[in-house]
Amino acid sequence: MPVFDFNSEPDQKKQPVCTYTTYQSDETTATPERPILILDNSQRQWKHHSTGIFTNQVKRSSFEFNEEDGVVSADILRVDARFTALLKWLGENHITVRLSGENMTEGYAVYKIREIAFGGGTKLSSEDGFLQFMIDRLLASNAPDQEEIEEDDEHEEAGDDMILTSLQSITDFMNCAGRTLPENIRVWARRNLAVARSHEVSPEERRHAQRALSIMMNIQWKTNYFESIDPVEARRILDEELYGMERVKQRIIETIIQINRTHTLPAYGLLLAGPAGTGKSQVAYAVAKILKLPWTTLDMSSINDPEQLTGSSRIYANAKPGIIMEAYSMAGASNLVFIINELDKAASGKGNGNPADVLLTLLDNLGFTDNYIECLIPTVGVYPIATANDKENISKPIISRFAVIDIPDYTPEEKQIIFSKFALPKIMKRMGMHEEECQMTPEAVKAVVEIYSETTGIRDLEQAAEHIAANALYQIEANGVNEVTFDADMVRELLS
Repeated sequence: MPVFDFNSEPDQKKQPVCTYTTYQSDETTATPERPILILDNSQRQWKHHSTGIFTNQVKRSSFEFNEEDGVVSADILRVDARFTALLKWLGENHITVRLSGENMTEGYAVYKIREIAFGGGTKLSSEDGFLQFMIDRLLASNAPDQEEIEEDDEHEEAGDDMILTSLQSITDFMNCAGRTLPENIRVWARRNLAVARSHEVSPEERRHAQRALSIMMNIQWKTNYFESIDPVEARRILDEELYGMERVKQRIIETIIQINRTHTLPAYGLLLAGPAGTGKSQVAYAVAKILKLPWTTLDMSSINDPEQLTGSSRIYANAKPGIIMEAYSMAGASNLVFIINELDKAASGKGNGNPADVLLTLLDNLGFTDNYIECLIPTVGVYPIATANDKENISKPIISRFAVIDIPDYTPEEKQIIFSKFALPKIMKRMGMHEEECQMTPEAVKAVVEIYSETTGIRDLEQAAEHIAANALYQIEANGVNEVTFDADMVRELLS
């Protein structure tokens, strides 16, 4: 059905004719089979790449092609419902664009729109890439229903520049892609735009409002729907990244299968508890890789004030967002993995409360409020993975939000395998060394593990591998030999 009602009263000024209908699409890429829009090609077949402008709704919903014989107009027949506001904005601002499309049975199917000039419009605020930025956001969003479209037509959405920093580009983004935002953030954005433009507030308030808008608009707010993950590929990544840890791998695969059934993240994150150097952080990075999500780290041992996490109020001139909000901003998306390092070392604070307690709202997936942003941030797409050396030092409310996995230290036999099959080959590859250039006898490998028998984890083994490989490389270069084979005595002399 038409997006706009163009049947005006006879005595009113003639309204433009809406020539198109809309269709619902949740495709994340545009193709000739699932295009952004379809133009009439019954009178003429259009070129694969064509330039022109969209009309600004003065007469008809059409596109004016710049052809060799002059300007030729073609009606818009169908439009992906997510793009109607964008086409209107392009037309109103007379933005010259290049279309990429194919002539199909039902019309010229446009699957790409690129800006090629800024034209003479005074409203244009974008730098190169702004149009593509909006198109990518719209393709990543869900199709709006008709009720949402009609509701948005009643409101002039307002928003800044690419990356969205200026008020004009935020205005343009809101006009064209405001429906990609959650409703509460959309309302918040309108309110902050009013503050940023107001001359009745202080310059400091306007600056803070604009900065907050730029942060929020540049985050892609995704739904909590997760695509299925291939368990076989997940297992391959785990085996590639981690040696042993079968219980840990089993728990992660169980999580993957749960996601595939529900298409949502589990209600509980993972808490990896065990001695230092046993690969807890490596497990977290592997999970982020499997989930195909950006990741960020929170090092709780260095946080001694809850405000570091929650941000400071805009009443202060030097106010800024907290670490959690900055993590969203750096990731550029609301779905991400939070790797919370050393949760057991979270300081009790300097009279301002325990920073770890701030994490409760993040872990409960009920939404998080940053003091600077002043808006409820969705957390349903956040998957927390925490590490701790001693889980006994974590408060019960915090630990109850996690599925706890205990990671024991490696046995001497496991350390020998890790050193010879993983640590040393990885170091040699990084140094550009061939396998035969640095050899070790079984007794030499055993000697390495015995030297570091009093330490937990494998960090010391990795450092030993680097020392040994570097020494072999030195001997090859300095003594002109082709290879070096280390025995137990050589290892003890080198590492002692």
